[in-house]
Amino acid sequence: MSARARVSSLLPDFPWDTIASVKAKAATHPDGIVDLSVGTPVDPVDPLIRAALSSASAVPGYPATHGTPELRAAAVDALKRRYGITGLDPAAVLPAIGTKELIAGLPRLLGLGADDLVVIPEVAYPTYEVGALFAGAQIARADGLTQLGPRTPALMFVNSPSNPTGRVLGVDHLRKVVEFARERDVVIASDECYLGLTWTDSSGRSAGSAPRGAPSILDPEVSDGDHTNLLAVHSLSKTSNLASYRAGFVAGDPALVAELLEVRKHAGMMVPFPIQAAMTAALSDDTHEAQQRERYRVRREVLRKALEEAGFRIDHSEAGLYLWSTRGESCRTTLDWLADRGILAAPGDFYGPTGTEHVRIALTATDERIAAAAERLTAAV
Repeated sequence: MSARARVSSLLPDFPWDTIASVKAKAATHPDGIVDLSVGTPVDPVDPLIRAALSSASAVPGYPATHGTPELRAAAVDALKRRYGITGLDPAAVLPAIGTKELIAGLPRLLGLGADDLVVIPEVAYPTYEVGALFAGAQIARADGLTQLGPRTPALMFVNSPSNPTGRVLGVDHLRKVVEFARERDVVIASDECYLGLTWTDSSGRSAGSAPRGAPSILDPEVSDGDHTNLLAVHSLSKTSNLASYRAGFVAGDPALVAELLEVRKHAGMMVPFPIQAAMTAALSDDTHEAQQRERYRVRREVLRKALEEAGFRIDHSEAGLYLWSTRGESCRTTLDWLADRGILAAPGDFYGPTGTEHVRIALTATDERIAAAAERLTAAV
């Protein structure tokens, strides 16, 4: 390349590249590695979704950036049926080429730059920071509004249920965030990719087998039905196993969604038509989602019990695909301890400076590999 600054020089090291040696160590286990690091789905895509994908595979024309009316209607219906979100206009739904792409591009799509502040959680999915860096914006890590003092951000990322901690923000907390957004004209982007995977509930609601254990930023109990400056980001990767499809969407403030749509039309950021058909089928069917949720619930119980027997403490983890675990030592030391037993996890320092004594342990492995991990953990006692 020429002497021009490389964009990659503005970004941190790609986190997964930093654990290659630990992964290699774990892979030497006689019974093979149990990879609980990335959190990629391993279970099959439901036949109903695959049939919808196939049925649309012969369409030759360009897809609409805004998505088909059927897809947007299915998203509105699913959000109401699964999470109690009402009053959402189908026009205020926009499909995305996976939510990571949307989150990474959101500050730039909203026109943020060097004079703008982006707030991310103290322990956070790394792509929030990457998105701010892409836009050249300022970054602050904060879990409470009082930490910001007099500063007014342009954009605040909220993540509930959290990746990596599994922490659930209750209605009262989210209402304060919404009030803050209205007082200071701040855009709130709520990453809700794990909303359908709530196990226990810190907000007072009973999770049980119902999916409404964690509230959305668009929940009428939170927003009073006013979605101004609010965006909710949703993924089909988790409960529908569509990570390879790159299938997500954003919904909320009609004016903000219209702005994102206009910019994305110019950039050609279109979800392929067969993927849109598959998304429509996935959003219209709750049976496969409930089945997948149950798979993860069983795996979570097996891993949680084994980790606690092995001397780990599990913090938060009320929801999501991970157990936020610690042995009270450096996460890299714990990573080595696990690798000696053929288990690979994600170090907490991936997610921020306050995560350095935790590891993120994913539920995304087959039942056989989860059982193998549990056996290795309990054998260590």
